Amino acid sequence: MLRVHVDEAASAELSVGLDEIVAEGARRMLATALEAEVDAYVSSFLEEVDEDGHRLVVRNGHAEPRSLVTGAGPLQVHAPRVDDRRVDEVSGERMRFRSSILPPWARKSPKVAEVLPLMYLHGMSSGDFAPALEEFFGSAAGLSASVITRLTTDWQRERDQFAHRSLKDVDYVYLWADGIHFRVRLEEARLCVLVIVGVRADGTKELVSISDGHRESTESWADVLRDLKRRGMRAPVLAVGDGALGFWGAISDVFPNTTHQRCWVHKMANVMNALPKSAQPAARAALAEVRDAEDRKHAEQALERFVKDYEAKWPKAVEKVTKDTAVLLAFFDFPAEHWIHLKTTNPIESTFATVRLRTKVTKGPGSRAAGLAMAYKLIESAQTRWRAVNAPHLVALVRAGVVFEKGVMAERSEEDENEVAA
Repeated sequence: MLRVHVDEAASAELSVGLDEIVAEGARRMLATALEAEVDAYVSSFLEEVDEDGHRLVVRNGHAEPRSLVTGAGPLQVHAPRVDDRRVDEVSGERMRFRSSILPPWARKSPKVAEVLPLMYLHGMSSGDFAPALEEFFGSAAGLSASVITRLTTDWQRERDQFAHRSLKDVDYVYLWADGIHFRVRLEEARLCVLVIVGVRADGTKELVSISDGHRESTESWADVLRDLKRRGMRAPVLAVGDGALGFWGAISDVFPNTTHQRCWVHKMANVMNALPKSAQPAARAALAEVRDAEDRKHAEQALERFVKDYEAKWPKAVEKVTKDTAVLLAFFDFPAEHWIHLKTTNPIESTFATVRLRTKVTKGPGSRAAGLAMAYKLIESAQTRWRAVNAPHLVALVRAGVVFEKGVMAERSEEDENEVAA
């Protein structure tokens, strides 16, 4: 009996020791990966300096330790920090380094299914990151280069199945559309991924379509929209997108009754590009008054002030706004709770933000097909964290044709009530 107790105690002690070894190995691997990521980020901006010749992007010690829950148990992480003094030319805000390995809000390690697409789109080949992931997640994960290659093949098949699914039983009331560009490592041409995200009648957001457009042409977008219509998709009530897209000519042809809303982020960037830097902060604030006005009337008044202040000196900048007034203010005809969602293509932009940044300094995915599959998996993972739009119950009313005045539902007739109830 004593021998049994001794063996159990020894086994328990050995188990604890192995757990500690695994946790320590995972901690070191994570620390190494984070340090390498920061070194690569800082190195990519070595040539950017201020007026005194000081570098704008430098390392800045480490953040306070925090606990991260992983498959190897809880780990204490000391993430390296970056002092980035560059200023975004569009928003006027300071740039910030955001780790793709360990986001600032993360308290749990990401799933391998979410990590691989992001790393691949950042320009790493399977041979580059397979050994690192194998050591971090353990050999049982089977993350060899050949396994990852098979995964990418499976994901291409999943993307193809997604692209042929029936849309007869879903109803997308709002759509966001954008073209995302990636460099392709094995080809000279860049990959242009045409992405459409929709809001269903219950207020939830989901990926509608993702395809290789070759270029953001009207015909490429028309092919996408005609295919969606062929598979049963109803015309959306409102579509949001960048003004430069061939998307608008395409949707006018395929879904002529859909209302157009131009993305304010893209528009403000275009206006800022037509202004000297000295005039940009005040102009940006003036346009924000238009965008964030309490209703259409106040927005139009704010726009008049913008025109009055800037037209004499910078007529081209002003024209970029005035020629698109109707499609910039279209969102005011919808529920006020939805305005924040309808002003920009943020659901798409935010998902690909880190990829946009990193593909500027990396070679991109290995092929167009693999890049498209990886983009699909990235947004598929991201949509599990998307929240429904504010006041989701109002989306069905928008589909039913209910009128909203100053963002508030107008008085409805008995006939309207019956239509909504049906």
